[in-house]
Parts: sequence; structure tokens; C-alpha cells
Amino acid sequence: MAAGRAPAHGPPVGGPLRSEIVSSDLREMTVGTGAGLDTADMVLNIGPQHPSTHGVLRLRLTVDGERVVACEPIVGYMHRGAEKLFEVRDYRQIIVLANRHDWLSAFANELGVVLAVERLMGIEVPERAVWLRMALAELNRVLNHLMFLGSYPLEIGAITPIFYAFRERETLQTVLEEVSGGRIHYMFNRVGGLKEEVPAGWTRRAREAIAQVRSRMPDLDRLIRNNDIFLARTVGVGVLTAEQAAAYGASGPVARASGLDIDLRRDEPYLAYDQLDVPVVTRTAGDCHARFEVLLDQVYVSLTLAEQCLDRVDQLSGPVNVRLPKVVKAPEGHTYAWTENPLGINGYYLVSRGEKTPWRMKLRTASYANVQALATLIPGCLVPDLIAILGSMFFVVGDIDK
Repeated sequence: MAAGRAPAHGPPVGGPLRSEIVSSDLREMTVGTGAGLDTADMVLNIGPQHPSTHGVLRLRLTVDGERVVACEPIVGYMHRGAEKLFEVRDYRQIIVLANRHDWLSAFANELGVVLAVERLMGIEVPERAVWLRMALAELNRVLNHLMFLGSYPLEIGAITPIFYAFRERETLQTVLEEVSGGRIHYMFNRVGGLKEEVPAGWTRRAREAIAQVRSRMPDLDRLIRNNDIFLARTVGVGVLTAEQAAAYGASGPVARASGLDIDLRRDEPYLAYDQLDVPVVTRTAGDCHARFEVLLDQVYVSLTLAEQCLDRVDQLSGPVNVRLPKVVKAPEGHTYAWTENPLGINGYYLVSRGEKTPWRMKLRTASYANVQALATLIPGCLVPDLIAILGSMFFVVGDIDK
């Protein structure tokens, strides 16, 4: 190109690097260059591909310097239309899908589906199956909590706890894999009971695994609960009051850490939880550390409950399911079944027109309600505290987008 000739775009070669466009719409703005000057808010997008979230979530933040002044959680990036898929699948196929909206609580998810169908059909499940369901549900709760107990410190810079957490997870995963054949998606519940009887000697091996995990949990507990750096990052950070938690419909560890003493296993018992004394772990601080402590202490509670359930299983004999027709059809009507899932209240509203597929199955998930609280929780915090708050809400993104 000859010297001085202007290219298709940009200033003339060799010419002055200044704009030749003058517009009345342009204005001069000084942004945070020194004390006493006006500053302008900046809009930041955290996600939808952020590495410190459990899946794909987007936060639209307005920040003033390092202070977050507004937060808008934007969901839907993982939307798979689970509720509409439920409507074109029979009740056995629905269990496969229900496993996956919260992939860390698979057994509890499928349990909610079968409870709703059984309630509508008027099925009484064999007692041995009831107690086995409770034992497996509590073991699944421990697996869920251990994942967050390892990953949450990792997100704020502590790598060691995840090795301890996964050591305990593998011990329990072995037990659940033996009984169901699956490590994550168990597919062990059926309408009317369980898929099959547990292997011979399984309850003994499950008790041994529980005892092993209980004896080693103090290693993880001592490592992180009172760690000075962990305390500095979590105490007093991301406070969610009881009133705010109730207003957003928060549940599970998030709500109990804010002082809401709610647990369906005790308050609206299903299966045979009314025959157990279910301790409910609560805190009142409502900050990141309180949420972590609730999760940690609930592991000890669930290990004890699982052990009690296994003791009852050993005292019972008989089938673990009822005989059903090849094609299961729920009678016309509607019902709602909710359970205390590891992350909070999970509910299925089932509407049937007497066919082999539901006419409507509405899913109420814990993560969806808990994440909405970020709009109140995050404004006022500093940007470095953002990940500490986000991780402490213990959500699974598939459970938000359903």
C-alpha cells in the first residue's frame, strides 16, 4: 500500500491516531482515577462458563470498584425441559430422568417420584423396602454433603480437604454401587418398592463402611472447620437472615444455617421417619461458615440414622416390592409428594388422567429457590468474597434449570 493511502478501515497510515468523528451523543466521563472524583458502576458477567460453579450459571453483577451493588442470577443455560420430558415417558422411565436434575442426590430424587405415584395408586410398600429406602437415602445424603465439603474449600483456595472428602465418598460409593450397580445414578427405586433384594451380607458391609467413615470424619473436621484462613474467608461473609431465607423459600442446609428449624423428616415425616428421632442441625449466624458447619454436622447425623435403619432392616424379612402390572397406570387425580433432599425440600406435583404417562408433573427443587436468594445475599459484598458466597449456597445447576 502506498504511503498515505487509507486502508478500508482505520485511520490513514502514518496519520494521527485520533477520531475524526464528532457526535453530539459523545460525552466525557472520568472513571475512578483518584480520590474525590466521580466513579461509574461497571456491569460484569460472571459466567455462563465460570469454573467455580457446579454447572453453568450466569450472574449479572453491577460493581462499584470492588463492591458489588446489584446481582441478578440468570438461569436456563442447562435447561433440558425435564418437566415436559416427564409427560411423554412412563413412570419407570421418569425415574431415569429424575436421577439427573440434581446428580448429587439421585436416590432422593427418584424416591420422590415413586412416593408420588404410590400415593396416587394407593400402594402400600413392604416394610423392609421402606427401611432400606431410608438407609440408602441417608447414605446418599452423606455422599452429597461430602462432595460440597471437599469442593467448597477448594473453590476458596484449600486443596487438601477434597482428598479427605473423596476418600470417605469412595468408601460409601462402594456400598451403594454393590447394592444398585450404579455409582451416581442408582435407578434402584421402583413404584411399589425397590428393584431387588440387597446382596447377602450387604447390611453388615454397609455398617462397616459407616463406622469407617465416622472414625475418619474428624480428620476432615479438624482440617477445615476452625482453620484460621477458612474462618477469615467465611465468618460474617454472605449473611442470609432467617426472614430473607423464608421469603425466598430457601430450605435445607442453607435455611437451617440462618436459623429456620425446618426438616420434613421430622415435621412432615414420610416413609418411617416418624419412628426415628431425627436431630435437626441449625445455626443462627446465616453466613458462609454457618452453612458449612450445618453441612458438616449433618454428615454425623445421617451416618447415625443410616445405621439405625440398617438395624431395623436386619429385623425384618419378606419382599422388597409389590407385584405390579407390566404397564403401570396411575388413576385419574392429583397428588403432591415432597421429601427432605440433601440440598433442601424437593417436591413432585403429579396430575394423572389415568394413562401410563402423567398429564403433568411439576418439579419443585431446592436449588432453584436457594439460588434466588443470591439477589439479596451478594449486593454489598466485595468481589473477592463472591466465590465464597456462591459456593456456600450448595446448589446443583441442573436442579435450577430442570
